[in-house]
Amino acid sequence: MEISTQIGILLNSSVLSIQLFFLTLLFSLPLGLVIAIGRMSKYKIISIPVKIYQVIMRGTPLLLQLIFVYYIMNSILKDYGIIIQRFPAAVIAFVLNYAAYFSEIYRGGIESMPQGQYEAAKTLGYTRSQTFVRIIFPQVIKRILPPMCNEFMTLVKDTSLAQVIAVSEIFYNANSIASTTYTFTPIFIAGVIYLLMNFIVQRCFDFAEKKLNYYR
Repeated sequence: MEISTQIGILLNSSVLSIQLFFLTLLFSLPLGLVIAIGRMSKYKIISIPVKIYQVIMRGTPLLLQLIFVYYIMNSILKDYGIIIQRFPAAVIAFVLNYAAYFSEIYRGGIESMPQGQYEAAKTLGYTRSQTFVRIIFPQVIKRILPPMCNEFMTLVKDTSLAQVIAVSEIFYNANSIASTTYTFTPIFIAGVIYLLMNFIVQRCFDFAEKKLNYYR
């Protein structure tokens, strides 16, 4: 198989990896914020289940979670006529996993804000929700950009784990080509594609940090 053909196949499969990346972010970022708020709740009936969820999702491998969602959940749900396909199963596992990590980043950013800002906003007549949305959260975004960048870049690489449930992403196809051509070239090409994707992620975050410099 020619190198140009290998590159074409891997570039086509990168579309699936990119879809998994963006769908994970689309659902896990808002879910992570909800979890962070639940984690900070003064009501134990809310905070304790959230803590347990975080411990499970952060304390077990994503690989194991992918296997659980696709194989074990399907074995349970098939009795009810429900089948989770491979790609949706990967999205579910990734969203649940990354929401747990994002929630702690959100929580760290929110709790790092000076209490005086809440008091000053209250003096000016802002409600607690208005204070959070208009004053606190924009500053939190600025503070959490570096750790978020790290998680985004990790997510790009973690999409390769979807191969464990036979999702036809970049690394799955690279392994398939390598096993038939007896060469490491497709593995190298896959590595270059991941590197380029993470380069774009890094540049986007650099741009975002420059735009938010007015919060310094």
